[in-house]
Amino acid sequence: MQQQAIVVNEPTDATGLQQTQIPVPTPGAGELLIKVAATGVNFIETYQRSGVYTVDYPFVPGSEFSGVVEQIGEGVQNFALGDRVATASGVAGYSQYALVPADLTAKVPDSVDLHIAAALPLQGMTAHYLVHSSYMVHEGDVILTYAGAGGVGLILTQLLKLKGATVITTASTQEKKDLAKAAGADYVVDYDKVAETVDKVTDGQGVHAVYDGIGKDTFDTSLAALRRRGTLVLFGGASGQVPAFDLQRLNAGGSLTVTRPKLADFLTSQQEMHWRFGDMVGWVATGKIDVRIGAQYPLSEAGAAHTALESRTTTGKVILLP
Repeated sequence: MQQQAIVVNEPTDATGLQQTQIPVPTPGAGELLIKVAATGVNFIETYQRSGVYTVDYPFVPGSEFSGVVEQIGEGVQNFALGDRVATASGVAGYSQYALVPADLTAKVPDSVDLHIAAALPLQGMTAHYLVHSSYMVHEGDVILTYAGAGGVGLILTQLLKLKGATVITTASTQEKKDLAKAAGADYVVDYDKVAETVDKVTDGQGVHAVYDGIGKDTFDTSLAALRRRGTLVLFGGASGQVPAFDLQRLNAGGSLTVTRPKLADFLTSQQEMHWRFGDMVGWVATGKIDVRIGAQYPLSEAGAAHTALESRTTTGKVILLP
């Protein structure tokens, strides 16, 4: 049985994402075959596509998707055919059918749309581990984030407000500023206004923590924005990777902490994964968190989806529909 999928044969720009036919895989022991309903488009796939991250070619991108269980591999328990599920740990999700380890798959309640569910595994659980684990936010903290109208940014702001934090974030257009404000951000400013806004809001003390997914272009601003013993959580590199720097800068800045996490290290067990995804899907189901699907593309237009993401013109989540 054949299916449509996006296959990358070598490092390429977005035009190299071409749809072709490949066989539908068969689930092995401990695996599920998912009929894909929607696939999340994320910066990690642009890194894999372009060669920033090493992958084996030919390569089908996509680890985040939602759908229904089509086949069940040997030894899998607690899943049935037709179950609605989502994952951040699948294989080859830019396709119509994709495999995932059953122990890294979560069920989606009927009250949550599968398109919304595709936006929660990576960006939702990323926001969750940032706020609850990388730097544990406390009520009254002042937090700086960037790209407040992005997929992570909108969810992160809402989680920060649930924790009782004051949120400073950035946006490049009025439309994006309006979206970030609607998500609950207290201050939404242009990128060149970050330093003066932090100084004014904190009376010169600096913020308790910065969540920085931009990387190279914002790293120095992020360090300078921290108060004594503040924490910089560098969780992405949308503008490029941060070059090596002198650790003495952390000493001089006031005993600062910098951490460079990734989601996989905060999903080290079924219990941890179900905690994070369960919280997120529960908050969506009860209306405490709103998830914005900013753009959706047919699978055949995966290249256009990558171009839109890399140009930073998107808001909320970008998804592919098979």
